[in-house]
Amino acid sequence: MEKMTQVPHTEIIKPKILYYGTPVILLNSLNEDGSVNISPLSSSWALGDYIILGIGLGGKTIENLERHPECVINVPSPSLWENVEKLAPFTGKNPVPEYKKKNGFTFEKEKYAISKLTPAESKTVKPTRIKECPIQIEAIVKHIRMPDYSTDFAIVEVQVIHVHAHKDILTGENYIDPNKWSPLIYNFRHYFGLGNQLGKTFRAE
Repeated sequence: MEKMTQVPHTEIIKPKILYYGTPVILLNSLNEDGSVNISPLSSSWALGDYIILGIGLGGKTIENLERHPECVINVPSPSLWENVEKLAPFTGKNPVPEYKKKNGFTFEKEKYAISKLTPAESKTVKPTRIKECPIQIEAIVKHIRMPDYSTDFAIVEVQVIHVHAHKDILTGENYIDPNKWSPLIYNFRHYFGLGNQLGKTFRAE
C-alpha cells in the first residue's frame, strides 16, 4: 500500500508584512535637477512587454514618475545585496515625510555614492542604468493608478523599451540562461538567492 505524505496543519496568522519571496529591483527615476534617484522595490511583475510596479505614495519615486514618465528597472544579482541594503534606510524626498521618519529613514540625494554603484548612460530614456546589475530595463510610464481601496501605494504600468543584459548570463542572441542568472530575492525582509534548479516548464527553450 502506498504511503501517504502527511500534510502539515495550518494556522491563521496576521503577519506585519507579506513579502513572501519576490525579486528585488532598483528603480531609477529622474530628479528635478537631472540627477537620478535609486529606490529599492520588492513589488513588481512582468506581463509581456509591460512591467507592473507597486510604489509607495509620499516618496520621491512616485513624485519623479508623475513629473517625468521614464525609468530604468535594474535587477540585481544576490552578490549585490549589500549595495541594495546600503540604499534601504535612505529616501530622496526632502523634507523626509513623517511616516518615513518614524521608520528610521533619512534624506540622501547621492544614491549612487551611498550604494557604491556605477551609472551608465541609457539608450533612450533620461535616467541612467546601474552597470553592476546584470539586467537593466529602460521603460516609459504608461499609466499610474491610485486605487480607491488604499491610500498607501500606486500601481504603475510601464512599457519596456530596451533590455540590457550582461554578456556572461546570455545564451545565444536573445536569451538569458537561467543556469547563469539568479535574481536577488526579498523573503520576509531577508535577502536570498535562488536554490538549485528543480525542473523546467514545457515551454522552456
